[in-house]
Amino acid sequence: MVHAQFTSNVPRSASVSRHLDSVASLPRLLHSLHDPNSVLSLSADADHIFTGSQCFDISVWDKKSFTYKTSLVGHTGSILALEYAEDKKWLFSSSGDSSVRIWSTTALTPIYVLTPYLETGAGDLFSLAWSPTLQTIYIGCQNTSLQWFDFGKNIDSRKAHKFFDSYPQFERRPADINAMNGIMTSPMTIVDSDGCVQHASAPSPRGFLQVPASNVIDSAHYGYVYCMALLPSTGEVSDDSPLPVDGSTQLVTGSGDEAVKLWDCSSSGLSLLHTFECCHGAVLSIVVHGETIYAGCQDGYIKVWDLEMKTLVREIIVQECVDVLSLSMMHNDLYSCSANGKVQRWSSSFDCTATWSAHNGIVLSSIITRNGPDQFCLISGANDGYINIWDIAPPVKIQHETACHIASSDDRTINDTMDYALSKFVSIPSVSSDPSHREDCRQAAIWLKKCLSQLGANSTLLSTDEGVNPLVLATFRGSQGKHATPRPRVLFYGHYDVISAPPEGWSSDPFLLSGRNGYFYGRGVTDNKGPILAAACAAAELLGRRQLELDLVFLIEGEEETGSNGFGEAVRRHKDAIGHIDAILVSNSTWIAEEPPCITYGLRGVVHSTLEISSSAPDLHSGVEGGAAAEPMLDMVNLLAKLTDDNRRVTIPKFYDHVRPQTQDETQLYSLLSTITQRPASSLSSRWREPSLTVHNIEVSGPKNSTVIPGKITASVSIRIVPDQDLDTIVNSLTSHIKSSFKNLNSPNKLEVSIDHTADWWLGNLDDPWFKALEGAIRDEWGVDPLRIREGGSIPSVPYLEKEFDCHALHLPLGQSSDQAHLPNERISLSNLRRGKSVIERFLLSVANTIPNTTI
Repeated sequence: MVHAQFTSNVPRSASVSRHLDSVASLPRLLHSLHDPNSVLSLSADADHIFTGSQCFDISVWDKKSFTYKTSLVGHTGSILALEYAEDKKWLFSSSGDSSVRIWSTTALTPIYVLTPYLETGAGDLFSLAWSPTLQTIYIGCQNTSLQWFDFGKNIDSRKAHKFFDSYPQFERRPADINAMNGIMTSPMTIVDSDGCVQHASAPSPRGFLQVPASNVIDSAHYGYVYCMALLPSTGEVSDDSPLPVDGSTQLVTGSGDEAVKLWDCSSSGLSLLHTFECCHGAVLSIVVHGETIYAGCQDGYIKVWDLEMKTLVREIIVQECVDVLSLSMMHNDLYSCSANGKVQRWSSSFDCTATWSAHNGIVLSSIITRNGPDQFCLISGANDGYINIWDIAPPVKIQHETACHIASSDDRTINDTMDYALSKFVSIPSVSSDPSHREDCRQAAIWLKKCLSQLGANSTLLSTDEGVNPLVLATFRGSQGKHATPRPRVLFYGHYDVISAPPEGWSSDPFLLSGRNGYFYGRGVTDNKGPILAAACAAAELLGRRQLELDLVFLIEGEEETGSNGFGEAVRRHKDAIGHIDAILVSNSTWIAEEPPCITYGLRGVVHSTLEISSSAPDLHSGVEGGAAAEPMLDMVNLLAKLTDDNRRVTIPKFYDHVRPQTQDETQLYSLLSTITQRPASSLSSRWREPSLTVHNIEVSGPKNSTVIPGKITASVSIRIVPDQDLDTIVNSLTSHIKSSFKNLNSPNKLEVSIDHTADWWLGNLDDPWFKALEGAIRDEWGVDPLRIREGGSIPSVPYLEKEFDCHALHLPLGQSSDQAHLPNERISLSNLRRGKSVIERFLLSVANTIPNTTI
């Protein structure tokens, strides 16, 4: 067994989907704390639960015994937000009294009072976010401003406050930071008619601070700034990386103007990066996880945004017209709290996995905190006066979300890195044809972007059409080398999506990389995840040796297995970001046999069409209407029969007129390949260089039993085309021929013809210096001349990329004929994977030094 350790440390499924039939029981109510007032805000540290209400005080509860401990006194307005700063052991509280107070969570005493710029003119302070990296507190205000205070810069340079730092009026002295107005260590309490505790005075803090005018963005939104969150997210239940790759901090804010804004945070302040338009009412709550923003809206929607691509990923409808007032995140699980008193749990695939009535009122706030070494709880607060504590379990940790650290070990060879990365890549079931795996595809793109970054590339995600999986763009930049001219730029094209893998027929879990007898087994290992990582590791190794003297640009799509939807439009839209390209390298097919190695130089094109014949009548009974009705099935049978003749040749007029004749060199090649494969040369020729027509299926309406005349018949028909057939001409000829044949039937039924997908043929240039360099690299690695082969299948993106970038494409297959791509037990040879990486290294070295400048 080879590398069997990969089967022991990856979960059976790394899908973000949680199967609804195996959902755990609803969270258990551990305890309830009663407060006679509406609970507007919550926070917690290791020992305490802090609750803020509309009656001015912050209640402190013992986290282990669930008993009331004390109150933090000083605000004169509702406690709208609480933020715990673990690094400082501080609690920030903001209020309707237009102040932020800072408390020691160890001594439970006040430290500072922070007033915003314009003081009460800022209005209610709805939201807070603390950045431990920048030592800065950010404040969202009712007057639509964003304000911040840097405790590293401003703490020692505060100015006297006209109220807090004033002397008694009779002394007629100007304000002074040493005045400490209103010092009183034993506050007098009064209870009003609503049960709110009123304090005549409060213990004085250590000092009084004010946001400077320079730390304000007026009209940051066109509405109240209700909520905010920092990226990366912090806290005891966050599994985000401590900092993004570039070390930046970003702030996300939500407002009554129905917008979410993304801000770059630095020591010099805030700068707007992007605005997301939610268009579903005020944004009342926000939480972030990884590269994803979740925004809870006024009308019962949660908008899910991808930060990298700045695109909407999903709309979650919690309950229409019921406000989503609080969101909390537990690793991959999202908890939404609504105005109807309900809490719902959502998986990373956006399935609702739990719903329960948490309160007899409006749930206004929630947090998730630890309740022990391996215990977690969701705390919810509502206007029913209760703080409920729910026992929750974290979801099974998704390996691929945090497994991008593939190159951290100094003693790991590049082959070890490639094998390890492949185990993580395969574990993501990025099945593009299945809507339930849509989020898995996005996570695969995110994982691959991080993987390529760690290998040394500059990586990003490129947006596509809504509902279409993103592209991964990554560039390994080489040194200038010996040339004064620009570096050559090679584009490696591949795809991270895979076809479905039902477990029947597999000897091991298809989404768990298994090593057996010199092969890796798993869906996607040969098509196309293994070759992608082989090329990436080749570039990384050359980069590490300072021998990469060209740019290798990766363009990896996520829709190849479903027809490359939106690929062409996305490439055109992002062509400037991709840059100039001199040659295209593809590795997405197999050899003709187990050995020797091969190089592919041709692909057939394809036209997929759907034919539909329907009658004006519904499904009929054959015993009643048989013989009287013009049956659509008989029309379809006659129509399909007219597509080919008795010799199985396609009968479309002039179909074969432009098929390129076979050359003498090709005849000799097919004779050689026939000897190696033990197949007739005519069979190889038919599969590779001759066009064909296939009827794939026929579907009928109705119950499909033998007494029914179906009212509608649908058939799928495809044509494979070859050089020099013109794609558009073939499409038009096929449509015209079908319609003409149907017209000759004189049928009263109706025919519809649709062209569902097309791809052009591709033929490489065997005399091109790029082709010669790749062929030579294969020869040097294996010690034999590679076989020149063609493929009967189609890769739509290859001829498209050639035309778009006006350069030649090259195709290096790494799989063997027995690799079972698209079938159970898909596999790839470790030898082929590693030697394929070496071939790519040789090729990159060769073209950087030998391709003439005229081709660059």
